[in-house]
Amino acid sequence: MNAVIFRSATLQDLPILLEFEQAIVEAERPFDPNLKVEGVTYYDLKELIERPDAALIVGTNNDTIITSGYVLIKAAADHLQFTHYAYAGFMYTEPAFRGKGINRLLVDQLTNWAKAQGVFEMRLDVYAENAAALRAYEKVGFEKLLVKMRLDLRE
Repeated sequence: MNAVIFRSATLQDLPILLEFEQAIVEAERPFDPNLKVEGVTYYDLKELIERPDAALIVGTNNDTIITSGYVLIKAAADHLQFTHYAYAGFMYTEPAFRGKGINRLLVDQLTNWAKAQGVFEMRLDVYAENAAALRAYEKVGFEKLLVKMRLDLRE
């Protein structure tokens, strides 16, 4: 495998990024029984590309986008010791490139951008039952913090 080259996403990347988004939705569908059957979108990718307080990063191999992720600076809750944190999301790697350390390289890109903005806390959300994602994030240094719970009141 050739090296992965990282860069900021552009509006020209939107078609492949929209495909990545749908792959994420389908991968997460088993973990959330309330996802709509059709028309699910999680992100405003165009906005993330254009926002000055966000970085949407893609990694390419042989000029083909194989991985993506974003980081967005958010205001922290008043009870925390820091005023802002970097929220990470949209982390996806094409299946053929998984298990090769690309997620670590991607997270390095996102954390370096956040640090350059003067932000030193990064957070993300992951489904509690998504063991593969949990392992991948723990492998690059994330720690479990909270578990969001739900109760279906229709039953």
